[in-house]
This record gives sequence, C-alpha cells and structure tokens, in this order.
Amino acid sequence: MRLLIVEDEKRLAMSLAGGLTAEGFAVDVVHDGLEGLHRAGEGVYDLVVLDIMLPGMNGYRVCAALRAAGHEVPILMLTAKDGEYDEAEGLDTGADDYLTKPFSYVVLVARIRALLRRRGGSASPVLTAGALRMDTAARRVHVGEDEVALTVKEFAVLEQLALRAGQVVSKADILEHVWDFAYDGDPNIVEVYVSALRRKLSPAAIHTVRGAGYRLEAL
Repeated sequence: MRLLIVEDEKRLAMSLAGGLTAEGFAVDVVHDGLEGLHRAGEGVYDLVVLDIMLPGMNGYRVCAALRAAGHEVPILMLTAKDGEYDEAEGLDTGADDYLTKPFSYVVLVARIRALLRRRGGSASPVLTAGALRMDTAARRVHVGEDEVALTVKEFAVLEQLALRAGQVVSKADILEHVWDFAYDGDPNIVEVYVSALRRKLSPAAIHTVRGAGYRLEAL
C-alpha cells in the first residue's frame, strides 16, 4: 500500500517513513500543507497521514479541500493539540481517524491497517486464494499447513496480488503501491520479486498475462 505523510516536523516524518517502509508500505513525505494537498489530490495514495499544524495550509483545510474535490482517500490526522473540540473539527472536515502526539508507533500502525481494511470493505485482515492464506496483521503467509517465509517486499508484492486474486494486476500498479514515488530504478524489479514468490509458493501461483500484468491463481 502507498502512503503519504504530510508532516512539518522533519525528524518525526522521516522516522515514521522509515518505520512504515520497514512494515512493507511505500511511503512519500512532504512537509507543508499546499504540497500535501497537491500530492494527495493526484489520487495515487491508499492513505494520508496528515498533521494539523502545517505551513502553507493547515491540515483541517487540506482535509476539507480533498473531500470537497471528491477524494475519498482515508485520512489519519495527527496533532500536538488535545481536546474534544480539535478532534471534532478534524472529523467534521472529513478525517477518518485522529491521533494526538505523542503517540505510540504501534498504535499508529494499527490505526493505519484498520483504516486500510475498512477501505477495502472487509473487517478481516486475512486474504485467501485457495490454499494460500495471508494474515496481513500478523505478516504471515501459509500454503495449506506450511508457513512460507517472505521478505518485506515479497510480502508487499504478494499482498497487492492477493487483494485482487483472480484479476490481472499491472506491473505499474505494483510499482506504484510497493515502491515509493522517488523510485526511478528498473521497473523489471517487479519480475524479480514475482520470480522469488513463484519459487517459494508454486510456479503456478502467479500467472503472467502477457502485456497486461500478473494474476494470482488459487493454489
């Protein structure tokens, strides 16, 4: 999944980006409200982590502008403020959740995963395709009774395929959601990870649809 962090405390922003990248997310970071609005408005993000106190345009206005433009991306607001009024204002502008600084990183990740599951229309963090079972909360993969060890990036690529099991997922879609905005390397990196997944799961697990992308088949 691809996340955008809009946070002017650069040290905090980069710390969050590093942690979330290690969790398997593709993460982009901007440090002011106007840039955050522009980037979030591109429609390529699965979730936005949005600070309230920002230069250029505050988080309330960014959130309200996104909702007014019809963008439904989940928004998790962060603020150093505390109080029912601030929370109500944030939620009234269209935010989906609210977290007050200082916060637990574990809680932040849990809130992000909950919002992403809600957006997907399922309360379950478990994805299945035949005998394949992905527990996205515990970050574990099983084929039948056997657990399969995957790297962070392998897990993220498989998750994109499992979210649309039986459907064709383009290489561009996988790059967009697993690698961050700044990635300018060889797009064939996707093929490397797909090959690794085939070795670990089954050669027949992921079918190549020539000129279109990949389709995860039920094992």
